[in-house]
Amino acid sequence: MSVVRIPPNFNIDLDFEVPEFYRRLVAWLLDVVLLFFYLKIANEIYKSIARSDSPFDMDHQYNLHFISIILWLPVFIYHPICEITMNGQSIGKKIMGLQVVNENGGRPSISQFLIRWLVRTADIMVIVIILYNVLILMDRRLLWALIGSILLLITDVILVVSTRKSQRLGDILARTILIRNQAKGSIEDTVFIAVADNYVPSFPQIMQLSDRDINAIKSILEIARKKGDLHMAMAASEKIKAHLKIDTDLSPFDFLNVLLKDYNYLSVK
Repeated sequence: MSVVRIPPNFNIDLDFEVPEFYRRLVAWLLDVVLLFFYLKIANEIYKSIARSDSPFDMDHQYNLHFISIILWLPVFIYHPICEITMNGQSIGKKIMGLQVVNENGGRPSISQFLIRWLVRTADIMVIVIILYNVLILMDRRLLWALIGSILLLITDVILVVSTRKSQRLGDILARTILIRNQAKGSIEDTVFIAVADNYVPSFPQIMQLSDRDINAIKSILEIARKKGDLHMAMAASEKIKAHLKIDTDLSPFDFLNVLLKDYNYLSVK
């Protein structure tokens, strides 16, 4: 298994394990199988509704068209909805212990999730081929869409096996990376830390930092704790102190933890 070193803010390198190709493939197949069975069920629902009224009623035909769009919609939005709500994971990725992160090791933005989703058609086309392979051969437009999807899929495979960070085209454009979330460089779901209502912030300067900076601090703190790496925590603490002009005698771990508490308290006020 290869390791990719990500330099987030404050120049503290984090090591993340890049998953083997077979893990990505199995995660993708699990998602495809899940969507396939959903469409089989949706197809039966559609047939049941189609048989319920007169097929010659125009209103009924329009209703069927609308229902088919509604039934297909979950297939199209499955990946972005899952990855946005499940912290960079689809069901297949979660089973295989994979997670999408940005190139700084933090949580990707919604726009990044959407970009990587827009540059993917293979999932849907595989399901369409299985369900409607005869239709594809008869419809030239679907046939060209199939050819384009296959070429994109081949491009993604070549990029995953040949690039240093194993990024497919969508990841390159969105500036995201797929990692093992059970690896030593894994990060927590969010930067949330519970604080009391009467909490008094120690360093209000923390609000000068961006969300990406806060994600980097959380990542550094979690990894330094897991590895018992005092040097990593100390290096990050000194850079943050210098940047925010903070003078404190707190230990590096305590200082970073207080910063995150301060951010959680101040960000909701």
